[in-house]
Amino acid sequence: MALSAPADAVETIGVPYMAFPTNRMRRLRTNETMRRLVRETTVSPDDLVYPLFVRPGRLLKEPVASMAGCYHFSPDTIAHEAAEVAALGIPAVLLFGLPAKKDELGSETWAPDGVVQTAIHQIRDVCPDLLIITDVCLCAYTETGHCGFVKDGRIDNDRSCDLLAKMAVSHARAGADIVAPSDMMDGRIGVIRQALDADGFHETAIMSYAAKYASAFYGPFRDAAESSPTFGDRRTYQMDPANSDEAMREIALDVEEGADIVMVKPALCFLDVVYRARQQFDLPLAAYFVSGEYMMIHAAARAGLLDLDQAMMESLTALKRAGADILITYFAKDAAKRFR
Repeated sequence: MALSAPADAVETIGVPYMAFPTNRMRRLRTNETMRRLVRETTVSPDDLVYPLFVRPGRLLKEPVASMAGCYHFSPDTIAHEAAEVAALGIPAVLLFGLPAKKDELGSETWAPDGVVQTAIHQIRDVCPDLLIITDVCLCAYTETGHCGFVKDGRIDNDRSCDLLAKMAVSHARAGADIVAPSDMMDGRIGVIRQALDADGFHETAIMSYAAKYASAFYGPFRDAAESSPTFGDRRTYQMDPANSDEAMREIALDVEEGADIVMVKPALCFLDVVYRARQQFDLPLAAYFVSGEYMMIHAAARAGLLDLDQAMMESLTALKRAGADILITYFAKDAAKRFR
């Protein structure tokens, strides 16, 4: 709407002084209470999942050198950590296991007394209502450090799917609520769903790492999980970071095979993929704020370049704004404390 100049308008370089605008966007930014009232995107503890690392031992809580504020727990001490997570209102933890020994098949993945299985029992005794998600992958358990079974120097996709299904069923028997295949083998969601159903675990959900990229941002995690490959890399099964159409096809296949929740990983460098997935699929959508992204913010904060808490919340809000329903992040406890 055109605005008329007042009668006593002052002319500056030949242009009449104009009245101030009728519409002022700043009216809704005047103070924090007003900003809260009109905020479009919010993050709450209900959105968060906290990853935890468990390894054999007793009374173990050792700092992970490459990841600030993260620890290796033994099954007996991880229950105490899970209790703290639950007390903060965070609904779920994601367990990653480090075995006592590695072998060709990663056979500790399905051992009834394996480290993850034992941790599930311990957590369930202390936190009966906390959701337990378990990572389903062979990389930390095999001698090769690859996410699938290696035969003659190559990944045997279908054999890998069988082993992953055994792992998933073992976790379900121990009491996992959700199994989360992170391997990126073709067809593994369907094989795992069939195996779970055949064993009576119709209500065990699958959260698929559906669009998992071959990213540089996994470095600290691979140190924490002791899962770096001993030869080659993972680009034959993890996605090319240049591709987003391919991610939509990967997600569609996993949905067709029975995934209940789908995930994009990493998060910050793939906000466009999160957004596209939200527009195209109506399943719950998770985004994994991975170790390198987490430590990038920590490193910048240590250097005095930014405020850690502000950067944390801005990043988590970006993921929600892009369309993620579930935020898997090592910041989960810190974020939940801020809400309180």
